[in-house]
Order: sequence, then C-alpha cells, then structure tokens
Amino acid sequence: MLEKVGNWNFDIFLFDRLTNGNSLVSLTFHLFNLHGLIEHFQKMLVQLCNGHACIACIADRILFAITLQLSESLTPWDVLLSLIAAATHDLDHPGVNQPFLIKTNHYLATLYKNTSVLENHHWRSAVGLLRESGLFAHMSLENRQLMESQIGDLILATDISQQNEYLSMFRSHLDRGDLCLEDANHRHFILQMALKCADICNPCRTWELSKQWSEKVTEEFFHQGDIEKKYHLGVSPLCDRQTETIANIQIGNCSSVYFSRFRSECVSKQIPYLYICWKLCLVSLCGPSREDSSCLDLAFWNVSSRFKDSLSKGSRYRSDRGPQRRDITYC
Repeated sequence: MLEKVGNWNFDIFLFDRLTNGNSLVSLTFHLFNLHGLIEHFQKMLVQLCNGHACIACIADRILFAITLQLSESLTPWDVLLSLIAAATHDLDHPGVNQPFLIKTNHYLATLYKNTSVLENHHWRSAVGLLRESGLFAHMSLENRQLMESQIGDLILATDISQQNEYLSMFRSHLDRGDLCLEDANHRHFILQMALKCADICNPCRTWELSKQWSEKVTEEFFHQGDIEKKYHLGVSPLCDRQTETIANIQIGNCSSVYFSRFRSECVSKQIPYLYICWKLCLVSLCGPSREDSSCLDLAFWNVSSRFKDSLSKGSRYRSDRGPQRRDITYC
C-alpha cells in the first residue's frame, strides 16, 4: 500500500486500520527510509507518541508535505525538519481551539500569553519528546538547538491567525521573483508554506476521503460546543450541533480559509501545483466526483514537474549540505 504514497487518493484511514492505529510511526519510518534519512543521520526514529485524538491526521500531513516534489532541492536536514514538524504539529492537542483555552483561563493560555497557544504547546511538546527519546543525543548542542528552533518556526507557521501575514510575504516574494531554493532561508519559508497548505489539504482529496475528514473535524467542533453548553460558556462559532451542519461548516471553511491559500492568482501562476489543489477543493464542494482519480494524479504530477521552474533553479538533493544557521529577514 505504501507504493501509493504520494497519490491524492491514498487512503490514510485504511492504512491506519491496517497498521492497527500505528499509521504515524509506520509512515514516518517509511518516509525517513525513502529519503535516506536513517542512513544519513545514522539514527532510527525510536519514539513518537499519540498526541492527537486522530493519529491518522498527523500521518496525512506528512504525506501531503512530502509530495510537493521539492525533495530534489532540499537537503537531508530540510527534509528531516519538515517530517518532524509535520509529525508533531498537533502533538498533545487538547481537542479544543485557542479561544476556548483563553476564555476558560487554561494554564496553556496563561503560559503562552494568549498567543499561538496551541502551536506553542505542540512545539514544546515535540521538543520535550525529542529530548526524552534521546533521538538526536549524538548531535552537537548547537545543532540540536538549531533543530528545535527551526521545528518551532515550522509548527508556529500553522497558526491560522497568522495566515494573512504569511500569504502577504509569499505574494511579495513571488511578485519580486526572488525566491531561490539555493537560499536556506527561502527553502525554510517554502517549507513553512508547504506545511500550512498541508494542514488544510483535506478538501483537496477525493470525495470519499474528504467527507470522512469533514465528519471528524466537525465532530471535534461539536464536542467543544457541547462542553461550552454544559458549563454555560457561550458556544463558539461553528461549534453548535443544533444550528450548524457539516456542509455549511465545510463550505465556510473552503471559502474563507482554504481557497485563500490555493486560489491566489499569483500563487496559481507561479506554482501550478497549488492551482490543482484549488480545483480539487471545488470538486470537494460540489460533492462526489466521477473523475478518474488517476487523471487527477496525472494532472498533479504534470504540474508538479514544473514546480521548480517557477522558482529559481534549486540545487540537487545533496547529502553534503548539513544544517545551516538561518536569520530570516522578510522584506
């Protein structure tokens, strides 16, 4: 089944069942091995915990992030960071959103001063897990600290409240035509954008998979609403199962959140791959698609093969380039 990794119709739910709920570990090992990271870093991934109620969700993010066809321009260090960030970006998720944590005076909201509360928690949980596992104990202190910082940059980029800021920076880069995959800072920014898109890619999948994701996400919303009703906290938007429907919630999300990342004219021109994502969102909104999924995969691979041409030519995937310190300046 792993031969299908990279296809839009890869069934992560079936894979999760076949691995007895160990889809995250299984897929992570596969991708580490596929990209030569185990051999390169001389270390195996020995521990990953089930931080989210739906572990398949995290595994799916890894799948989407790595299918960007960027690997030829990334270093092993870049790929390692992106896989770890994708695998841990929802680690120890409490199943409620940031406004809920703030209005209930949750200790996490206090700890992170009401700013990117969940993302900071996922990042710090990931750091704690990595340190406890001793996975990278063989690395120098400087490289471990650099890794932790860069993983944090990637996870914090998934904060939905920062979406406009990242889109604005992305558009500015594309308008200036100055993105260069030889530049470590630019590669890191592209990985941030990749993870942001991966985080909300479910409507881009085939109807059967997209529908299952919609049901799971909506049920999490409704569960929060039930808690808010129980304690008379005031039900948050989209969380009232008595007044909201799965269809309305997903249409709203697709219109206000997903499309803004995938539809942007400058983005679709520079990165045709994202235009395909947008078209798949439309298919998802319209209901079950009768299109042959192989046609969608063919279209995806056709445009992704031109991805690097829309940026400055990047270097080949090389093992001789290790971690690079970054001081990103966004113009």
